[in-house]
Amino acid sequence: MKNQRILTELRGPKARALLARDAAVVSPSYPRDYPFVMSHGKGAEVWDVDGNRFLDFAAGIAVCSTGHSHPVVVAAIKAAADKFLHISSDYWHEGQVRLGERMNELAPMKEPVMSFFAQSGTESVEGALKLARYVTGRPRFIGFIGGFHGRTMGSLSFTSSKYTQQKGFFPTMPGVTHVPYPNNYRPLFAGPDQGQAVLRYIEEVLFTSNLPPSEVAAILIEPIQGEGGYLVPPDGFLQGLRALCDRHGILLIFDEVQSGIGRTGKMFATQHWGVVPDIMTLAKGLGSGLPIGMVVAKKTIMSKWARGAHGNTYGGNPICCAAALATLDLVEKEYVANARTVGDYFFVKLRELATRHRVIGEIRGKGLMIGMELVTDPESRTPARALCDALVTRAYHNGLILLQCGQSTVRFMPPLMISAQDVDEAVRLLEASLLEALVLHPAA
Repeated sequence: MKNQRILTELRGPKARALLARDAAVVSPSYPRDYPFVMSHGKGAEVWDVDGNRFLDFAAGIAVCSTGHSHPVVVAAIKAAADKFLHISSDYWHEGQVRLGERMNELAPMKEPVMSFFAQSGTESVEGALKLARYVTGRPRFIGFIGGFHGRTMGSLSFTSSKYTQQKGFFPTMPGVTHVPYPNNYRPLFAGPDQGQAVLRYIEEVLFTSNLPPSEVAAILIEPIQGEGGYLVPPDGFLQGLRALCDRHGILLIFDEVQSGIGRTGKMFATQHWGVVPDIMTLAKGLGSGLPIGMVVAKKTIMSKWARGAHGNTYGGNPICCAAALATLDLVEKEYVANARTVGDYFFVKLRELATRHRVIGEIRGKGLMIGMELVTDPESRTPARALCDALVTRAYHNGLILLQCGQSTVRFMPPLMISAQDVDEAVRLLEASLLEALVLHPAA
């Protein structure tokens, strides 16, 4: 217990005072890991209220895609705020229409698309589910174990990255069947290709013994799984899932809330495999920190629901649309390429680190969506949960903001504008923190 108290020691008096105030008036449900109390940020750097400087490789959970307070985004927000702060979706304004046009120009489905506007990822998922039910007339869905899609009741019925998120809220939306997300590092099925094994399980087991495919409205999946461990599916899996959906008249929904908007070195993660979904959900990095989400669907699908079938008071807020338009321009013109280049460099540095530390079991991801899985030993691949927790906390004390995911994976999701020099600093801090964590957990 003495070591645990040291690990969670607050950094300064101003932080301690603010946390004490917070405890009296703010919900305790937030899943906070360590006591970082932010004062301000610029680019990939942030400072706490006591003046301590940190390198931010979490970016507000992959939200601050262009870095903290990018001047172009801030200018766009200020210009929009000077005009008006809100007009409900009962009416029209230039920013919302232009953002819809902009998404259509990006052609995520390689054909005309339409967009529905929301404030968050979970709202975007709810909209996608409602749209799928509405246009297919079917009641059921398939989701994936390890997926995270939000915490409202519809999206929560798919979320299965930790049982904590479901505990105490049953029953959620009925009609959701979960299947394993393919993971070649920790296979659940026989055979070398877990992607093909999962496809066979859906087709040959579920669809013959338990789940009538004619009743399935959609399959909801993250093209790269986020909260579940930053898992990259085997090549061919998403293509096979697309073919399976086509055979049975099932819609394919890609949740790109975390993986979209340049995060993986392409505007949308699905573009790594050339697979086209029917519906896509976006949020997080779309607004560089402002709350905005979108449901993007093929025009042939979204044009089918009627006036009043779905709505949203704050969706398409002019300030958020301005931030999103500025973000998309920056990402498309500069930062998606930077995510590829610096991401490749980061991979090299992490793999060099892995050669020095046997507890690093696997480095995986694409672009600047990278996971480093920690294990007790490389042969058994047993998750090193306590070590992962300690590493993330020690990194905070050393000036590096990180988050974890899956069973024992450290995830790296820095702003897309980071440099190779930022990566060098982060890896130095990461290794120092890992050595300290290994002292606390020598069994790993």
